[in-house]
Amino acid sequence: MVFTALSLRGAFLIEPERHEDERGFFARTFCTAEFAAHGIKVPVVQCNVAYNRRRGTLRGLHYQRPPNEEAKL
Repeated sequence: MVFTALSLRGAFLIEPERHEDERGFFARTFCTAEFAAHGIKVPVVQCNVAYNRRRGTLRGLHYQRPPNEEAKL
């Protein structure tokens, strides 16, 4: 995520970084740690967006062991 400070104190323009390949793109649209690093504290943990150009594309099949595992909806 790209945080750009604005002229209004404490305000940022926050833009997702798109990671693209032939399937489409993935972008994290929220991350608690990145927001906290800029002094923004909210209860959401993380939010991502993925776009697939082709029907039937599979992505995001993950397995992670503790302590770095993530629950996915």
